[in-house]
Amino acid sequence: MTTSINKIWAGAVGVAMAFGATGTMAKDLRGWNIHVEDYPVSYGMEAFIAEVSEATAGEVSGKVYHGGVLGSQPDAIEQLRLGALDFGVFSLGPMGQAVPEANVVSLPFIFKSIPQMYELMDGAVGDAIDAGMQKKGIKALAFYDAGARSFYNSIQPVNVPADVEGMKVRVMNNDLFVGMIESLGGNATPMAFAEVYQSIKTGVVDGAENNPPSYESTNHFQVAKFYSLSEHLIIPECLCMSLKTWEGFTPEQQVIVKAAAMDSAKLQRELWQAREAASMEKVVAGGVLVNTIEDKAAFQAAMAPVYDQYLAASPDMAGLVEMIQAAD
Repeated sequence: MTTSINKIWAGAVGVAMAFGATGTMAKDLRGWNIHVEDYPVSYGMEAFIAEVSEATAGEVSGKVYHGGVLGSQPDAIEQLRLGALDFGVFSLGPMGQAVPEANVVSLPFIFKSIPQMYELMDGAVGDAIDAGMQKKGIKALAFYDAGARSFYNSIQPVNVPADVEGMKVRVMNNDLFVGMIESLGGNATPMAFAEVYQSIKTGVVDGAENNPPSYESTNHFQVAKFYSLSEHLIIPECLCMSLKTWEGFTPEQQVIVKAAAMDSAKLQRELWQAREAASMEKVVAGGVLVNTIEDKAAFQAAMAPVYDQYLAASPDMAGLVEMIQAAD
C-alpha cells in the first residue's frame, strides 16, 4: 500500500512542479485555496489550471494561491460571487451560509458512503447544488473529497447510539452538529479545533469527531484511542468558479474548463484516499482500536429531530433531501 501511495503522491508532485511551481503559466485567473501546497486539494487545483492552460493553448490560464493568502473562506466566497476571485475550492459547510442547497450535505448520515457521495455529487444532486450556487453568482465545476467524519473518544468504542449517551463530544459550532450529538444522548461541546487535544487529555471532553487525516495529524489519536467509523458527516468540497468568469468563456472554453475540473476531481479523490490510508496505518500502529459501524440504521433513525428542525427552517430543500435519501 505504501508503494502505491508514494506513486500517487509522486505523480501529483510532478504535476504541481511542472505546471504550478515553475511560474511559467500566464496568470490570468486567480484561484483561492485554504490548504497548504502539499495537500490533495492543492494538487487537484494545480492539475486543473494546468490542463485548462494546455488545452486552450494558454488562452485561459492562471495561478493558484495556496494557504489562504487571499483571505478567509467566507471572504473568498464573497469575492468569488463578485468576480474579484475567479475560482477556488470551498467546503460546502461554510458555503451553505450563502447557498441553501449546499447546506443539505451537512445533514448527518445524508450520504450512505463515500462512493455514493461521488455518484450523487457527479450527477443530479451536484446539478441541483450547482443551480443554487448559480443563483448566488457561483458556478460549481466539480466536487472534491474531504473524507468522512467519524467518532473518536477516550472511553469506549461506539457501535450503537447508546454508546454515545452521556459522552462529552466536541463538535463544530453548527446547530446541526449540536443536534446530532444531543439526539444520540450525548453532550455536545462546541469549541475551537485547536483546543481539542488538551481538552480530551484533561477530560474537559471525552472525544470529538473528524476524518482520519485530521485525527492523525493533530495527534488526537494519542489521547483518544477509540476510533469508530460512523462516517456520520460526508461534506464534500467544491471546485467553484465565479459565474462572471464562467460566462466570459466561449462555449468551447467552457467544455474544456468543465472537463479539466472533472479530471482534477478524479486525481484529488485518489490522493485523498491515499492520504486517508496512510493516516489509518499510522493510528493503528499507534495503538488505536478502530471499529467499523456496519449497520447505521439506528444512528440514522435517531437523527429524525435534526432533520425535522432543518426542514422546518428550509422547507424548499425537502425535495433535495428526499432525492439523496432515496438513492441506493
